[in-house]
Amino acid sequence: MAEELYFIKTNPNIAKINLYNKLCREEENIMNFLQSKGKVNLEIIKDKVKDSVEELTKEELSSIFSWFSKMYHSDDEEIKTQLFIHGIDLFYEIPSIHHVENFQQILSNYEKLFHQDLNYKVNAQNFNQFLIYGIFLTEIINKEQGKENILSDYLKSDYESLYVLAEKQSEFKDLEGKNSAELQHYFSDLYDLTKFYKGSIIQL
Repeated sequence: MAEELYFIKTNPNIAKINLYNKLCREEENIMNFLQSKGKVNLEIIKDKVKDSVEELTKEELSSIFSWFSKMYHSDDEEIKTQLFIHGIDLFYEIPSIHHVENFQQILSNYEKLFHQDLNYKVNAQNFNQFLIYGIFLTEIINKEQGKENILSDYLKSDYESLYVLAEKQSEFKDLEGKNSAELQHYFSDLYDLTKFYKGSIIQL
């Protein structure tokens, strides 16, 4: 799991019925995947799911992820489908460890600049601001290699201060051409998938 980065939206109303019932029906199975063993920890997870699945910690959600991955291990699409049925929408992933490292490096730099913590769970609006910054940063690096991005040009007039900041930061970024082009693809995809979303974005 550490080699990929998953992006998740949740549906608490579905999770409080479907996921909660599944946890109740299959207690023995899920307990094998809990990082903190024991019935008490399972009951804590069930209570959180019944209230809102967004209250789960990163470790608790990772345990549920591992559980589903083991149950449906022969089919990646079925894992996503079953998670979705149970209120966890795995809507995007970055599959390459090299790209994950670069994405997280840009994220860490952004957090320092804006004094924000966008790690595990973040409001979609704040996450979108970061994605726009990422689009600008990778576009500036790509432009130096003769590649342009229409989305960046479209966003520039509404987010001029973010663009100026990305320009300043681009001087310190060491991303080779192919890598920055692929990174920009991830930023653009994520922006399209989250720009109208109002909930939280979870990174796992």
